[in-house]
Order: sequence, then structure tokens, then C-alpha cells
Amino acid sequence: MSETLVLVEKSAGIATVTLNRPEALNALSRALREQVSLTFVALAEDPAVEVVVLTGAGRAFSVGLDLKELAGEVAVPESNSSVDLSDAIARFDRPIIGAINGFAITGGFEMALMCDFLIASSEARFADTHARVGVVPGWGLSQRLPRLIGINRAKELSLTGNFLNAEMAEAWGLVNRVVAPADLLPTCQQLASDITSTEPVTRAEIKRIMDAGWESTLEQGLLIEKKATLAHASSTPAKEMLSDRRSDIQQRGREQSG
Repeated sequence: MSETLVLVEKSAGIATVTLNRPEALNALSRALREQVSLTFVALAEDPAVEVVVLTGAGRAFSVGLDLKELAGEVAVPESNSSVDLSDAIARFDRPIIGAINGFAITGGFEMALMCDFLIASSEARFADTHARVGVVPGWGLSQRLPRLIGINRAKELSLTGNFLNAEMAEAWGLVNRVVAPADLLPTCQQLASDITSTEPVTRAEIKRIMDAGWESTLEQGLLIEKKATLAHASSTPAKEMLSDRRSDIQQRGREQSG
């Protein structure tokens, strides 16, 4: 069973990773957490993978930790991995698009926030119920959520445990856009394809300095960018690269404007 807990499909530089416990709303059992961790460790070692689309099977992205395991109602298997799920995802240095197909609750909400950006189905629902179940967040939600939607809105969600629907999540800036359920994966895979069409070294450096700056002050972030710009310009044949890709940029601009 553990072999099917996470499905991975690879195509043209894109890996679509699907949490596959639909009967349990993709609750994060120890076995599922371990499989997700091992999956991202393996993807990080695969140079052919440029972008990951992360989603869930069935009606949920993930409803968080498996409460039956936490309550001792079911046996918990011994762990075969020492890699924490959040650490495994954090060490993956390429873009991760969260395709939020349904419920993203507590630990599932935290996993969604580990992605670089989110696209939501109109059926997506978000909730932070840590305060309801008596657990303090441990995968970054208390720090990432306020930075994304503002401290007051984050407090409203985390202190009430109330649900946030997809449309409000878009209005608050939590998700980039909301699409029909049938359009969710095609939209995310098209965005992933757009990402793979960019220059890999430059793309990776832009993501790196954005992430570093997001965790810093504006002043520190500007210094990070300046240093990266100088280093990149001196190590990359920038003029030749721009010349080679100019026609591609122009063609994509015509396609998107048309």
C-alpha cells in the first residue's frame, strides 16, 4: 500500500506529485509523510525535473495529520526515514506549484504554504484548526501565512479555525487564481511548462534571491539582489543568451497578447 500513497508522473521536465489517500482525505499518516519526504528527496536528485505540481487525489488536497494515528486508534508503523516532510520540501530547490483541489486543513494547509504559489479549484477550502485540536504549528504556518495575507487576516483564520473558500482566498492573495475543477491540473501544468521555457540558471537564481529576500528586510533583500546580479553577469554569457532567446521572447509575447 505504501508504494501507492504518492503518485508521480513525469513529462517534459514537470513532475506531478499526487497525495493518494483519497479515502482518508489524504490525511498525513506517518506512512504518507514518509513517502512524500522520500519523493521530494528523489526528485531533488533528478536533474530532469524542473518543476513540481503538487496536488491531492479525491476531494482533498490534505486534511492534515492523521487524527486516528494521533489518538492511538490505529497502529503506527515504524518510520524508515529520518527526513522530515517540511525539510524535504524545503530542500527541493526548484519551483513547486500547489494545485489545491479541495480541503487544505491544518497540516495540509501548512504543506500548501510550502509551495512557491497556489492555484485553487473552485472547490478548495482552507482552514487552520491548530487551536481547535490543541497543537501549535510546526511546519511554518504561523510565519508564512501572515506574510502572505497580512497579520490581521492570518490571526482571524488561525484563532477562529474558520474555513476560507477559494474565492476569498484569491481576494486575500493566498492563491493566484481560482479555476474550475476540471481546469486545475491543465492550468498548473501549463504554468509549469511556461516555467520550463525560461533559462534554467537565471530562473533558479531569481527563485533563490526571492526566497532569501522574503525572509529578510527590504534593505537586506536589495543587497542580496545586487550581489546576485553582479555574480550572474560575470559568470554567464549574458549578451549571447539574450540574443539567442530574444526571438523566443517575442514569439511568446505575440502568442499571449493574441
